[in-house]
Amino acid sequence: VAVNDPFIETKYAAYMLKYDSTHGVFKGEITEDGSSLTVNGKKVKFYQERDPAAIPWSETGADYVVESTGVFTTTDKAAAHLKGGAKKVIISAPSADAPMYVMGVNEKTYDGKADVISNASCTTNCLAPLAKVIND
Repeated sequence: VAVNDPFIETKYAAYMLKYDSTHGVFKGEITEDGSSLTVNGKKVKFYQERDPAAIPWSETGADYVVESTGVFTTTDKAAAHLKGGAKKVIISAPSADAPMYVMGVNEKTYDGKADVISNASCTTNCLAPLAKVIND
């Protein structure tokens, strides 16, 4: 397991995990050493790469990558994660060209062939299951 956030340092990531504005203060232990976070004794590698191709996902054992920077939302851009060893990439935003799947709506149509997919938007994930019930 690993995290890549090109926009923040590990010290700030640890702070945000500890003091979440929605969930409150984390009761466990969080530490950081500049290149990883340790949460309740479990070490998580922390990268700060702006180029997804430079992230060594295979070294961390990460087969699946959730691309949630909002920057790499096309198939070609998100596919850069595959160069680092990821097997599949899920874009957590609408994509202009990646196949889109929404849980409770059409996830059963995914045949496993596409290496890069989109999980649509947070609004779509909230509304689509309800709209499907009404439509069906």
